Amino acid sequence: MRRTIASPHAPKAIGPYSQAVVTHHADDIQMLHAAGQIPIDPATGDLVAGDVTAQAERVMENIAAVLAHAGMEFSDIVKTTVFLVDLADFAAMNEVYGRRFLGAFPARSTIQVAGLPKGSRIEVEVHAVRHPPKARRSAPSKTRGPAARRSAKKKARKPATPAAKTRPAQRRKGR
Repeated sequence: MRRTIASPHAPKAIGPYSQAVVTHHADDIQMLHAAGQIPIDPATGDLVAGDVTAQAERVMENIAAVLAHAGMEFSDIVKTTVFLVDLADFAAMNEVYGRRFLGAFPARSTIQVAGLPKGSRIEVEVHAVRHPPKARRSAPSKTRGPAARRSAKKKARKPATPAAKTRPAQRRKGR
């Protein structure tokens, strides 16, 4: 299944593409593939003025809006690609970027490019994965490892009551 994301709190696509697409997979896993976000203010449609720090802040707010519309958050992001017009802006971008992620950071590529849409200094695209709550997750036995299958077989072989343990022995003596 596939769902297109169009958050009113993030800039509208400026071409024939979607802000993001969420795909649904087995075991209620959802994957979000987002188009690159540039520092456009969704209220005005204008590029945010200022240095890369101000632009990176707007990009992160736009990403947050797309994630929220999909029912996700920054902790669900597994991969980012950052495009910078000037790699000299890396440290400033990294400061803003790092504040959005707590705990495990996603994989990231950072690339210097000759230019970005509307004269932006930065663009960031993200990929996120959302797993269902752990209480709902239960892997089928065929997907569990060999040790788990052996343990399950041992539990299945164990008699339920002490009386059940003695019955087979009594039958053998009577034969």
